[in-house]
Amino acid sequence: MTILGINFTKIIVERKDVMKGKINIANNVSITDIDKVDMDLGAPKRDGLNIRFKFTSLYEPDFAQMIFEGVMVYMDDEKKVKDILKDWKKDKKMEKEFMATIINAVLNKCNIEALFMSREANLPSPIPLPKIQQQSSQ
Repeated sequence: MTILGINFTKIIVERKDVMKGKINIANNVSITDIDKVDMDLGAPKRDGLNIRFKFTSLYEPDFAQMIFEGVMVYMDDEKKVKDILKDWKKDKKMEKEFMATIINAVLNKCNIEALFMSREANLPSPIPLPKIQQQSSQ
């Protein structure tokens, strides 16, 4: 199993209003489609998939949003690629272990980009950042 790359096809960052009160941030990632891609990278022959995804950060109540869409290029042996594609075409599902690997890779890419984009749009970070807790002296 090899992830050859993750590329964005769409990035939307929209700030709708001035921040007032408490803001709730909801992050979501989903796989929107999987299709086979022909790859000729030498021997042994390996097959590939384009795995399309969508990542959203919604700032509520209706304050802002970030949307990232893209494609991951994945390569594996012919049997594994056929099994993944068959499961996806049948009922839009993936084996749990494979899905966890794919979602984690997408989250790593998108969370870092969302952190940078939130700074540029002057939005609160979409992921919790570490904070030092001050202990009271007794």
